[in-house]
Amino acid sequence: QVQLVESGGGLVQTGGSLRLTCVASGRAFGNYGLAWFRQAPGKEREFVAAISRDGYTTDYADSVKGRFTISRDNAKNTLYLQMNIMNPDDTAVYWCAERSGAYVGVSSRSIDYGYWGQGTQVTVSS
Repeated sequence: QVQLVESGGGLVQTGGSLRLTCVASGRAFGNYGLAWFRQAPGKEREFVAAISRDGYTTDYADSVKGRFTISRDNAKNTLYLQMNIMNPDDTAVYWCAERSGAYVGVSSRSIDYGYWGQGTQVTVSS
């Protein structure tokens, strides 16, 4: 059974930084692309960032480009999201997700991700 566990959420001031971590287990981590999604109060779930299975290709939502960095360490079965210059619009529940299939490229579509973590709350105060 695939399991994804997020950590690192919390409260941060505007302009501050947080790093989210997602640890996976249950299957070959390096065979699958990964992504972060988030959902703010009153909004639909949205794509944040994705990374290919080898870690060489990334994709970001326009709202986080230049501020967030997605990375992975396949030796540790771990996915990261470094969030810098945060603002209140970043307040949301964040989920890590693993693709259902062993595709080479990246995807921003939630439907392509079959495995999800439990979510971690990020709150940015102003």
